Amino acid sequence: MGNTKSGAVSKEILEDLKLNTKFSETEIVQWYENFKKQCPTGRISKEEFQIIYSKFFPESDAQTYAQHVFRSFDTNDDGTLDFKEYIVALHMTSTGKTTRKLEWAFSLFDVDKNGYITKSEVKEICTAIFKLIPKDELSHLDEDENTAEKRSDKLWKFFNKGDTDRVAEGEFIKGVLENEAALRLIQYQPQK
Repeated sequence: MGNTKSGAVSKEILEDLKLNTKFSETEIVQWYENFKKQCPTGRISKEEFQIIYSKFFPESDAQTYAQHVFRSFDTNDDGTLDFKEYIVALHMTSTGKTTRKLEWAFSLFDVDKNGYITKSEVKEICTAIFKLIPKDELSHLDEDENTAEKRSDKLWKFFNKGDTDRVAEGEFIKGVLENEAALRLIQYQPQK
């Protein structure tokens, strides 16, 4: 009759997700059923997430990037993703507005979660992104971004900051929105 913890998504979570994502109730219920099949405990560990994420990049080393993505999705820092974190992350990265996606991207680059990103954090994430690029695509990259170091230096220049400065979330979003090349540099888009 009513929702049980093991069988259906709770009304509270369902209502929250309907308000905060573009997913319909039917879609959320379907996602939940699939989530429960894949994760009977109701949680995804970092290791499980890395395995799932790596399947999207079979010709690349996605482990490091997956760890950073997991960290950015694990909003309560408990070392797992519950259904709500999973759906919010899915929404943000797939159907969310550009600003929301950039808020998520900022959390990805903010490795130490202090509210700012530094040049070293940009380099750390660019290094992880670089590992996603298959070897045969590396030769097609522009000369000024064909290594992780060059890519991070190029991206950092968009923020007009010195090597020891920090970038706040608003500056990050503004800098990326104003520079199409910066938007391209903060992600990896497989070649078609």
